[in-house]
Amino acid sequence: MRTSNVKYLFLLPGMLVILVTAILPVLSVINLSFQEWEVARSPFGPTGYVGLENYAEALTDDNFWNSVGVTVAYVIISVFFSVAIGIFIAIMVQRVTVLSTVVKSILIFPFAISLTLRGYSFRFMLLEGQGVLDTIIDTIFPPFADILWLAHPYWALFWVAVPTFWAWGPLAGLMLLGALNNISSEIFEAASLDGASRWRTFWNITLPLLRPMIFVLVLLITLFSIRMFDLVLTMTFGGPGNATETLNFFIYRIGFRIFNMGYAAALAIILTVILIVLSYLYSRVLIDE
Repeated sequence: MRTSNVKYLFLLPGMLVILVTAILPVLSVINLSFQEWEVARSPFGPTGYVGLENYAEALTDDNFWNSVGVTVAYVIISVFFSVAIGIFIAIMVQRVTVLSTVVKSILIFPFAISLTLRGYSFRFMLLEGQGVLDTIIDTIFPPFADILWLAHPYWALFWVAVPTFWAWGPLAGLMLLGALNNISSEIFEAASLDGASRWRTFWNITLPLLRPMIFVLVLLITLFSIRMFDLVLTMTFGGPGNATETLNFFIYRIGFRIFNMGYAAALAIILTVILIVLSYLYSRVLIDE
């Protein structure tokens, strides 16, 4: 079989499926990105090739750069809180107890909940005067009682990110726990004998040894967050104004609300290139590890 060309026949069905469902659509989008097609003006197809005009438009489009800034802010919030929560959880459940065993078994459930369900759940929990989260915050922090969380130009983006790190935090905790358990206990015993405090041990020993896994988590959460769409759609629809309009949602608005298909295709290619670069970095990290 190793020397026979028959083996390629077994690969043919799978290759055809990949060609039809992945390669051809991507090539079609790339081709469309070099054309002008505004459905309102030309409902039956593109009007012609315009070269790099769609890409040049992105560079001068304030809404595009706003969506890039929103996406970067969303990624930073999601990554920071996910990793911070993950480190906290990993350290808290490292010791083997009955409670830690139960906690570890349920940590995966938040991530298993669909993004759409998460989005609608948090949206209803933040309803002014009715949502459970809004009621708790108003009770504990009375100065925040009058804030409409999902209608606030600054708080809205934070709350859109909350369902992300609410799910990624526990998953990151499980991944960091695995890395933490691979660290020799003799290192911590030596630090204890030298009189190092818990904070000193964490900052100078635990955190540096967890750095490779933290870097992997940062890349994974970044890849996940850059293509965020579901939470924006279900919680704010890009509002207030365009304060929560991520790049992925901006592409959706241009393509399926304004129906400028050529420009939307160019934006999709830009987003794809960004994801490819990050995916390459992630693969290199895994190989180096």
